[in-house]
Amino acid sequence: MAIVPAIPNIRLTANSKSANTKVSTAARTGTAYQRGERKCGRMILGYTTAVHRGEFAGGFTAGKLTAVNPLVYKRTRMSQAATAITRSPADVVRMTPVSQAANGVCYATSGENSIGSIDLERMIVAVPAKIASALKRKAYYFVPLTVSHGDETLIADRYDVALSDNAVCHRNLNLGDSQCVFISTRLSDDKFSVSFEFYINVGHALVEVAGVSREFSDLAWKQVEAGVRGETSLDAWESRKLVTAGGPDVERYRNEYFEATFADTISIYLLSLFLDLDYHDLRERDYPLLAPSALAERLRKIAELFPPNPGFEFSILYKRRS
Repeated sequence: MAIVPAIPNIRLTANSKSANTKVSTAARTGTAYQRGERKCGRMILGYTTAVHRGEFAGGFTAGKLTAVNPLVYKRTRMSQAATAITRSPADVVRMTPVSQAANGVCYATSGENSIGSIDLERMIVAVPAKIASALKRKAYYFVPLTVSHGDETLIADRYDVALSDNAVCHRNLNLGDSQCVFISTRLSDDKFSVSFEFYINVGHALVEVAGVSREFSDLAWKQVEAGVRGETSLDAWESRKLVTAGGPDVERYRNEYFEATFADTISIYLLSLFLDLDYHDLRERDYPLLAPSALAERLRKIAELFPPNPGFEFSILYKRRS
């Protein structure tokens, strides 16, 4: 179920020295959660959409994921848990087998993650086939911590408080002719944060490959002209203000606005397919949330463009005011 209030900045993609392709500057100036360097945190929307959760009818055909055996540390009087082992992204890719979900999305897990294999499989399979087709050259690696050390990126095999200050929610890296997206699962141990981070990346990847639907942009602009309050992310909010202010770069800002709102709405739509989502949970302090009725219109348009996979269902519910 998804509850539809406003969306936090969903332009959280590609913050990597070698793989931040086609990400607008707006995506780099958002809130802490929205920037690539940000620490993971809940994003809050505000209204009521309900998506009925169900099993994927076709089943999961990719290879099995093996749970990591628990580690046992010997303790002395002054004992401490062993420090995490860090590896380069290239080493993680070389050592980690990749699975392919029924919808074609490639993914892998490495180290001690916070999300179980069943939830992870379902999170991946929730991506509609029409969206998944745009992710053919990508593989998503779910790891405990993705750590940034200047120009160097390291992957930790478990959570380590000593590394957490330099950890980021995700990092996109080009390795060979493919792009690998490393998503940290231990900065926030809840499914909401991990899945939203994944879906935000998916939304922006789709925009990079396929652009923005004309039907969606017409709807969003109609709402702007009608003076609908709020927006779906800080990027959308800032670009909308620049567009409505006029000026020589108005068309550039208009395109950035459409890209932001399209990716935002896709991310929220996917999240609502995977979890029961209360729009209130997507609130941000830096901008007003989009009015619930306007968000509902956008979500219905996305559902029309990208119907749910068999076994998933999308619907919107409205809470009664007490």
